[in-house]
Parts: sequence; structure tokens; C-alpha cells
Amino acid sequence: MNPRRLKAVAKKEFIHVLRDPRSLMMGIGMPMMLLFLFGYALTLDVDKVPLAVWDQANTVESREFISRFSGSRYFDLRLSTDNYRSIEDAVDRRQALIALVIPPDFSRKLSLGETAVVQAIVDGSDPNTATIALGYADATTLGYSRQIAMNRLQRAGMNLKMPSLDLAPRVWFNSDMTSRNFIFPGLIAVVMMIMAAILTSLSMAREWETGTMEQLIATPVTALELIIGKLAPYFCIGVLDLILCICVGEFVFNVPLRGSLWLLTPLAMLFLFGALSFGMLLSIITKSQLLASQLAIVTTVLPAFLLSGFIFPIENMPPVIQAVTHIITARYFVFILRGIYLKDAGIGLLWPEVLFLAGFGVIVMAVAVGKFRKKIL
Repeated sequence: MNPRRLKAVAKKEFIHVLRDPRSLMMGIGMPMMLLFLFGYALTLDVDKVPLAVWDQANTVESREFISRFSGSRYFDLRLSTDNYRSIEDAVDRRQALIALVIPPDFSRKLSLGETAVVQAIVDGSDPNTATIALGYADATTLGYSRQIAMNRLQRAGMNLKMPSLDLAPRVWFNSDMTSRNFIFPGLIAVVMMIMAAILTSLSMAREWETGTMEQLIATPVTALELIIGKLAPYFCIGVLDLILCICVGEFVFNVPLRGSLWLLTPLAMLFLFGALSFGMLLSIITKSQLLASQLAIVTTVLPAFLLSGFIFPIENMPPVIQAVTHIITARYFVFILRGIYLKDAGIGLLWPEVLFLAGFGVIVMAVAVGKFRKKIL
């Protein structure tokens, strides 16, 4: 591989990228837009659940029960009503996710030591959120019920030491249990995959469509020199995107980087090399910018969103889909990013993923070089 020829090809591609605002927008502007969009909009936290209440009892006890919900950070009392029709409208309009209907005999039954049944109406359109909201409601109700039992024992002059079991939780790695700390590292992988696959998938195809490939074929530049030279500017853009992502995570979204930046950087470059090589392979095979970009979206962007574990846990997928995820490079990079970001994982834990990324990059690059022919068909 001749360094002078390689430098000439890389310089040509750098000039083209710098003179094309669309390429810069796709390479830097679009990843940053996605980063801020998903960083602010995408969250798995379930708190401030919209709550509606119909208090048919309207007593001290019922109001105290309601205060347990309105005073919690998990619920946001949006509506107090006196009929089912208003509750139905609130649920339909997404003004309330859960509604409590307190019966008229609520206080009387509690005073007699009987069970008072409070109806909880939940919008089950989103089953995951509804299940979590019901869990919050159960815990709040259980706490109120225990408080009533303790008050009754104290009024009776009984000071019983009831056996109890306390759970002492200790959360590792993401102690605040903030979903953004879990989502953001995976978002870096998706952003870099989008940038790498789409930009490089257009690179070689553009030469064929504009008619400049004939001039490159006439030069003594080898296939490997041409491919690596064309990858050089996009590799630099990818590294710039990585730096911007880390800075945005640290200073904008307050996502802590627990692990080593010196380990994260070379592993990100390894993933970037494989993603760029795959985009280049698509460009060489299709020789069409439109077809190459469509294939890049289908084979890289969508799998990175859906099959990498970025949002949806791989363990919950059907076995067949789980098997397919093993060929998705974003899956391995998401695991690496979360391991370094959240757990300060070292190469001793991440080496299988690193080995796969290295092997994928080498194989795809070899296939791309083998598929490129310096002749006009």
C-alpha cells in the first residue's frame, strides 16, 4: 500500500466532504439532533402518573388516603370528579392514567375493622406503564393499611412487637436508577451506526453515478488504497461524533462515565471501522446511491434500534430473534458502552465483544476489497 496514493485519495475525499454541506449535515448535524432528541424525549422512568379521583366518602379518612397518592412523587393528581363519565373522558384523553373510586362506606368499614374496597381504573393501552402504575398504587395502599392497623393497636393500648422483615436494598452501577443513564450509552452506538452506514454507503456509489470512477480506475491506486482513503474522512467524522456524544452526555445530560475513556475510545474506533467498512461494501455492491442508502437503513439503522438491546431487552425477544441479534454489531457495542459507562468494566469482561467487532471489521473489509474491480462492466 503506497502512502502517497493513499494520502491523495483521502485528501480528495476530505475536500469533497468539506465542500458538501449535506455530507457535513448528515455526518455531524443529524447525529447531534438525534442525540438531543432521544436524550430529552426517550425515558423509561414512570413517575408523575396522571391520577383522577372520585371520592364518594368525602371524609377525613378518605382525604388522608388520597393525600398518600398526591403527596407521592409517583402520582400527579390531575382531576377530582363525581362521576364515571368524567373518569372515562380523562382516560380517553390521556389526562389520567389511573383513577381511584372511593366508596361511600369507606370510613365506616375501616372503623368497623372491615375491608374497604377502593376501585382502581387503569388505562391498559400501555401495559408496561399500567403494570408499574398499579404496583405504585398497591404499595401506597399497603402503606396506608399498615398505618391504620398500627393506629388501632395503639388506641387499644397494645404495644406488640410484631416480627418483621426489612429489605435493605443496595443498587449497584446506576444508584439513582435513572433510565437516561442506561439509554444514553446505547444511543451513542445508534448515532455512530447511522452516521457511518449512511455516509459511506453513498461514497463509492457516487463515483459511479457521477462518472468519476473511470478516472479513478485509470490511476495506479489499488482497491485497498481507494477504500481506505475514502473511509479516512468519515472515520474522522465518526471520532468527532464520539467526542461530541461523550461531552453532551457529561455536560448536558449529566450521564457519568464510570469507566476508562482510554478504553472506550479505541473500542469505539474498532466499532466505527466495522460500520464504515460495511457501508462501503454496500456502496461497492449496489453502485447506486438510492439503493445503497435504502439497504443501509434496512441492514444497519433498523437493527441497531430494534435488535441491539438499545431499547428492547434481548432476553424478552423470541428465541429466533435472539439468534439473529448475534450478527448485529450494534448489540456488542451497546454492551461495551454500558459496561464501561455504568460498571467500569475492563477488557477482561469485554474481550468476547471486542473479538467479534475486530473479526467483523476485518472480514467485511476483505470482502469489500475483493468485490471491488478496477474495470468498467
